[in-house]
Amino acid sequence: MFFIETLRGMTAAMKKTSVTDIRSLKGMRRIVALTAYDCTMAKLVASGGADILLVGDSLAQCVKGEETTLSVTLEETIYHTRNVVKGAGTALVVADLPFMSYQVSTEQGLSNAGRVMKETGCQAVKMEGGSPERCELISRCVESGIPVMGHIGLTPQSVNAFGGYVVQGRSDDEGKKIFDQALNIERAGAFSIVLECIPYQLAKNITLRVSSPTIGIGAGPYCDGQILVINDLLGMSFWEKKPRFVKVYDDIASKIIGAVSSFRDDVVNGEYPEIKHSYKGVDGENGQQD
Repeated sequence: MFFIETLRGMTAAMKKTSVTDIRSLKGMRRIVALTAYDCTMAKLVASGGADILLVGDSLAQCVKGEETTLSVTLEETIYHTRNVVKGAGTALVVADLPFMSYQVSTEQGLSNAGRVMKETGCQAVKMEGGSPERCELISRCVESGIPVMGHIGLTPQSVNAFGGYVVQGRSDDEGKKIFDQALNIERAGAFSIVLECIPYQLAKNITLRVSSPTIGIGAGPYCDGQILVINDLLGMSFWEKKPRFVKVYDDIASKIIGAVSSFRDDVVNGEYPEIKHSYKGVDGENGQQD
């Protein structure tokens, strides 16, 4: 009996986080979300206690070196998400649907969302915007068994329409529009809503009004959870100007540069590898000395 109960406890401890689990955290504790783009980082971030791993289209900047997210393809999303799923442990994996993979029509969006789910093993997809057309797509996805995370405020795939990465919702009219979008996204069935770069009071009002958890990034302290790009958190981003909402928790970039520099010095100076880093033949030393 003890063995069975212990096994049950271990199984429960290893239970995969579901969208239902995320929804149940609203009002209980803050939700922790971070981006990841490969298996190794997924393992590290999940081991650190993240509830959600987002395979964000920010991989354009963090992996591909692009200035915006617009270049990410559906195939790239599937490739990176599949690798993140392998290392995600119990964390919920959400895949960002890339630019123009769902904007053309509801049918296109539903088909591509289904493809991402089938080919990667992720538990949900994320899409930007709160227009009636977007809410229709969210509803269709949810009806088809595809959980959806919404995303409003500063939506990076609309960067050209916004004229850059600028805070949204500062005026009363803009704030009301974003507030209404949140309500519509909730009605459509999204299990959570990302609020990006909006005034903190607006984010607070949305969070208090909707039953879906809000995940903030540059939206102040009153959201139900927070998300950051992992490269930003680790000091591995190279901004001209660091965004106000980013808190750098470690300077991994300097540590990597230092480690590589030490390796270079050892190689150039003949200090690496030493014999202890080398292999012997089966019968001892091979070859003959002159």
